[in-house]
Amino acid sequence: MSGRHETSSFEQTEALAAEVAGTLAPGDVVLVEGELGAGKTTFVRGACRALGVDAIVTSPTFTIGQRYPGRVPVSHLDLYRVADLDDEDPELLDDYIAPDRVAFVEWPGGAVARLAGLGRVAANVLIEHAGGDQRTVTITRP
Repeated sequence: MSGRHETSSFEQTEALAAEVAGTLAPGDVVLVEGELGAGKTTFVRGACRALGVDAIVTSPTFTIGQRYPGRVPVSHLDLYRVADLDDEDPELLDDYIAPDRVAFVEWPGGAVARLAGLGRVAANVLIEHAGGDQRTVTITRP
């Protein structure tokens, strides 16, 4: 599932994410990067659906994180508004990144080392605009 993929609709981006989700296990962390509006939350929504989440999946930009029940529990974090994780409560991520759930982290930025210390980084996803509805999704596995 590693490599470079092209999508031309949100449905295709969600379907690609569902394929990635099929390879994940509780305790895994997926880092999702891309500029504003690239489709990071769309990707996470597709993965959540594949993991059995029925709830509405929205960007947690203003709340930092959401937890969703599903066949596999899922956490969805957005660290866009967190300038420096070292300035935050040390337990900020404890409810989101745990061995019983899969976690998706948008805008991981400078927190990658700390995130890797809390769970196994299973994939890095970079989503880039490629004109119109086209997206280039690059998936790498550590």
